[in-house]
Amino acid sequence: MSQEYIAIFMFASMMLMLFTGQRVFGAIGAVGAIAALSLWGVGGQDIPFSAAMKLMKWYPLLTLPMFIFMGYVLSESRLADDLYRMFHVWMGPVNGGLAIGTIGLMVLVSAMNGLSVAGMAIGATIALPELLRRGYDKIMVTGVIQAGSSLGILVPPSVVLVLYAMIARQPVGQLWLAGVLPGLMMATLFVVYIWLRCKFQPHLGPAMEDAHEVSRAEKLRLLGAGVLPLAIFAAMMVPFVNGWTSLVESSAIGALTALFASVAKRRMTWHIFETCTKQTLLISCMFMWIILAALGFGAVFDGLGAVKAIDNLFTDQLGLNPWVILILMQLSFIIMGTFLDDTAMLVIVAPLYVPLVKVLGFDLIWYGVLYTITTQIAYMTPPFGYNLFLMRAMAPPEIGLGDIYRSIVPFVLIMGVALAIIMIFPQIALWLPNYVYGK
Repeated sequence: MSQEYIAIFMFASMMLMLFTGQRVFGAIGAVGAIAALSLWGVGGQDIPFSAAMKLMKWYPLLTLPMFIFMGYVLSESRLADDLYRMFHVWMGPVNGGLAIGTIGLMVLVSAMNGLSVAGMAIGATIALPELLRRGYDKIMVTGVIQAGSSLGILVPPSVVLVLYAMIARQPVGQLWLAGVLPGLMMATLFVVYIWLRCKFQPHLGPAMEDAHEVSRAEKLRLLGAGVLPLAIFAAMMVPFVNGWTSLVESSAIGALTALFASVAKRRMTWHIFETCTKQTLLISCMFMWIILAALGFGAVFDGLGAVKAIDNLFTDQLGLNPWVILILMQLSFIIMGTFLDDTAMLVIVAPLYVPLVKVLGFDLIWYGVLYTITTQIAYMTPPFGYNLFLMRAMAPPEIGLGDIYRSIVPFVLIMGVALAIIMIFPQIALWLPNYVYGK
């Protein structure tokens, strides 16, 4: 059997197992292991062993539990509530101000947690009820929370980019820095859209009528409380960017600073600490199993030479331009995002896409940002976008699935514009990592 047919058979087998409800790491790992044993006999058992050794020797992976723990501490101790109260008071007097403040909340929550699920949970439980109570349009604010929460996988410390770094064998620090400007650009585009729409349609986001009742002293107090999570992020990232600490050391600083802050604010209890620890262990182990399976699966592809065969098919036999191939790859992510989460999408196609991107001559750091933005779009694309069903589970009864589908249309278009801009101008993503690392 030719290399191409073996590759197609492996992908088809893996997708079939996923459709039957098997866990991602089980489906990928099983197909990779069976293929290795079938192709190389007993010697194929060295592939998963080698993948496990790579995983255990990858020092930056220690950042994963640190950042997850930091995010859960800030979320479970409800320090993130202070952020929203700050935005609520300072942005409320402006039409659409609370929705703009919600985007600001999501950016900061993303900087604390790195997972879109955390942003969605905080936005749906804290911001959404208040926005609806203030008379904001339910369709618009539903889209605001979904779009804002998607920033969690782009703004550092992104857990998804840690996973991409492991599979693509790229520096985590450069990937995080590459996500900063695109993430802020996308957040700015969201804010401009909300401001313009509420300016011409004030009834969609009425200004707070009781804003004058909040004293200046109270505003300053809330500003101080809301800045605390940002100070935690700065305490973690500033030493790293300046080269004073390694990435792992900075992640430890962030976790310890968040823990000390929650204790100092008297928000930490034994129950919260236990919850944060258990969730950190659960998610960290899940990611490690997925990475292990992806490395084993990818090793089989390397051994087959399937990447070179597929590159030859696209460029030589079909005569496709490298940019056309790249766009088709991004479209496939959007299609897969209708029924898979970001982690599953990455580990399924990474053994094929990442080496292919390198062969085509594109920068893998830049491509990591493109992948992440495309994943954000896929999260919000009907009929089965991940964020759509998360919002449906958390939204009040008056917000139906039809409202949720309609709410994301303008934000998906904005994300598409952002993706096109970064594809046309790669330096938006590459300038900061190149500047910091002195390339």
